[in-house]
Amino acid sequence: LCETYGLNECAEYWRQVIEMNDFQKRRFAEKVVSTMFNTVTGKKIAILGYAFKKDTGDVRETPSMFVVRDLLQEQARIHVYDPQVKREEMWSEMAYTCGVTHENTPKLDESVVTEDEVYKCCEGAHGICILTEWDEFKTLDYKRIYEGMAKPAFLFDGRLLVDHKALREIGFEVHAIGKPDPNKFPGV
Repeated sequence: LCETYGLNECAEYWRQVIEMNDFQKRRFAEKVVSTMFNTVTGKKIAILGYAFKKDTGDVRETPSMFVVRDLLQEQARIHVYDPQVKREEMWSEMAYTCGVTHENTPKLDESVVTEDEVYKCCEGAHGICILTEWDEFKTLDYKRIYEGMAKPAFLFDGRLLVDHKALREIGFEVHAIGKPDPNKFPGV
């Protein structure tokens, strides 16, 4: 639209915004893989939140979908919990936006499992990714979750939603978007 009206600088600005958003989605999944010893192959990753934003079941262009796609390509075993998103809606948007379907992705139902209960989703997980800012994620019993996870237990907070200090005291290795890597910058 901007180019139609001769606003080339404006068009380039918005093109760069889209590129940066795409980069951030890829970066999150890459951070998960690199932090977990450069592989998530065969590891269970719990995805907490799939909707575009809290209090909705809207999955159109949800960043969670791209993280799931990228982790799926790395052969992770993904378990998704979202209080409002239905499995059918998730697959419909994955097919439409990412081109991931049952036809072109062998064992998709085994690789991506949806859970109705958050603690079951996290049970035995090697890592947790918080991708939607649902209020219920603030008050989960993270000690219980930690005890049921594989160790070391990783938590990736993509929404800056939870208390990182308290989670580290429990034993989690916590990483967050927009925060320094605690392994590279201790005490920050």
